[in-house]
Amino acid sequence: MNIESFLSTVTIASSALLCLLILLQARGATLGAGFGASGELFTTRRGFEKNLYETTIVVAVIFILSIVVALIIG
Repeated sequence: MNIESFLSTVTIASSALLCLLILLQARGATLGAGFGASGELFTTRRGFEKNLYETTIVVAVIFILSIVVALIIG
């Protein structure tokens, strides 16, 4: 397994995982929030929601780094 195929695998896997993690996150804004009717101004992430948020950031960084390294090598 050469480095190009490894980077390709990492990119594909991280992109699929990133899509899943983004879709799993709870969306606090409803349709009314778009029109200024939101009652919440700031919420603190706790527990699973915080872990999911931090994992999403880590996977996004891995995704971006794999693309940058593939561009530098290729």
